[in-house]
Amino acid sequence: MPLATTRRAGLVDQVIEQMRTAIADAEWKVGERIPTEPELVTALGVGRNTVREAVRALSHAGLLEVRQGDGTFVRATSEFSGAVRRLAGTELRDVLQVRRTLEVEGARLAASSRTDAELAELTTLLDARERAMEAKDYEVGVDKDAAFHLAVVRCSHNQLLAELYQGLTEVVRASVASTVRTTPSKANVDHRQLLNAIRDQDANRAAAEAAGFLDELLADLDTP
Repeated sequence: MPLATTRRAGLVDQVIEQMRTAIADAEWKVGERIPTEPELVTALGVGRNTVREAVRALSHAGLLEVRQGDGTFVRATSEFSGAVRRLAGTELRDVLQVRRTLEVEGARLAASSRTDAELAELTTLLDARERAMEAKDYEVGVDKDAAFHLAVVRCSHNQLLAELYQGLTEVVRASVASTVRTTPSKANVDHRQLLNAIRDQDANRAAAEAAGFLDELLADLDTP
């Protein structure tokens, strides 16, 4: 989304909204540095103080992170996600436990509610994930893994559940990346049985499959 020059009153709010939209639409991706202050001033047609106030507000909300001497980086895609990241921090166990709570019910509902088009999307994502992991292209593999799990929850057709899980996207991706980085063998964890259970519309088996690999990851944390 190209930034537009702002002319009306409430400049700070307008700049915040444009920057929030750029983040939500992945114009500025999580982990990437946003344009510099002079670049934002030029693109938005506002003063430095306005840009600084907007950046400060979005940093406070958890969407941006200002690193002195290095720039400003995207931390999360929404205020909810930013709050989750602050609460979760680096505690992998907390993230996995919350993932289990949401993903198990998401898989159960997905098996009952998924459409043929959604099943095709899940298959495409899982195929792409497996190809990337086998090629040891872990960055792509992690992206596809997180996208697959989000798509499963969306197949539940429970909007609130999907919105809650959407807010966890960044911490889910970080938890997957952390698992793969510390235990590369987990890159090959099999999600095919989960997909098959959703395909067969077997709700209990889908829930069990969703719980299985997360329980395994949690058990690994307890192993000395």
